[in-house]
Amino acid sequence: MARSATSPADSTTPIGEAPAFREMLAHISLAAPLNRPVLVIGERGTGKELVASRLAYLSQRWDKPFIKLNCAVLGEALLDSELFGHEAGSFTGASRRRAGRFELADGGTLFLDEIATASMAVQEKLLRVIEYGTFERVGGNEPQQVDVRVVAATHADLPALVRADRFRADLLDRLAFDVVPVPPMRDRPEDIPLLAGHFALRMTRELGRELFAGFAPDAMAALKAHDWPGNVRELRNAVERSVYRMIDPKKPLSRIVLDPFPKSSPLLSAEPARPAPTLAAPTAMAGPAADPATDGTGDFTSRIRQYELRLLNEAMEANRFNQRAAARSLGLTYYQLRHYLKVHAVPGRQGSGVPAANDEAAT
Repeated sequence: MARSATSPADSTTPIGEAPAFREMLAHISLAAPLNRPVLVIGERGTGKELVASRLAYLSQRWDKPFIKLNCAVLGEALLDSELFGHEAGSFTGASRRRAGRFELADGGTLFLDEIATASMAVQEKLLRVIEYGTFERVGGNEPQQVDVRVVAATHADLPALVRADRFRADLLDRLAFDVVPVPPMRDRPEDIPLLAGHFALRMTRELGRELFAGFAPDAMAALKAHDWPGNVRELRNAVERSVYRMIDPKKPLSRIVLDPFPKSSPLLSAEPARPAPTLAAPTAMAGPAADPATDGTGDFTSRIRQYELRLLNEAMEANRFNQRAAARSLGLTYYQLRHYLKVHAVPGRQGSGVPAANDEAAT
């Protein structure tokens, strides 16, 4: 049982004791003081932004701006403007000069998340500013000089993107002075109880509760057994969701809500509507139809026709050629059945030779 007034660590501090996590922290401590770009790589939800902030905090730029930008949320033109700023009149709506993220981060650190999504044109400008510290605002021709340390992050395989000509090799060379891999949760299972407790206390404080009574054994077992494909972010969501749904907060948490989606949700279970099949005209009149289950001849379309013809003939015969009854037996409307009978040229009466489409059999 822990009181919500005390937290094991601040929410911006990396938390963990697993060997893989400790190795990453040691790597960060070595790289942080250097005035060089760093590339942070890891799966979604592993905490790459937290690593970037740690690199900035432990550097000589700790008291300077730490500016963040997610490259994936902006198109090429907007990303260019956000990074490098623009001059007044450079495009519609640009009524005045605006500083970009590089200018705002001057003297400090700029964190570029999802760097793999940047266009080739933006990558070329990034290459120049990282290499020489100079750039031009959008719509301008006067070079701007900045002193910025770039920390970039991605979950993509940048070397593979380079081989596919989707990422500049020279930009990767400059970004990857050093690469800090962030371990996924499956490589640090020892940290699950520690992180779960931290997130539970944080949610307890947010809810205004005095204390958190801890995890019941089954609940902790469920947390340890899950594979956490969403990593720390998924663990945080699951714990905080479970804490706020507690019926009796004075008792240990006994139920972990891993999946917030109801199993019977129509958003999950409903199949998309299927269009009615378009049938081509048959090449033969009705007769004994080959069974596609046993007759392996013909292409896909012709075998489907054979099967439909068999169903129609069987339904008509079983219902004594009463079209409305045959339609009900097949789950069709009367007019749908008449359409298929016409398409397949099924006779209206056995041996009559009268097309079914002209047969107005009484019900």
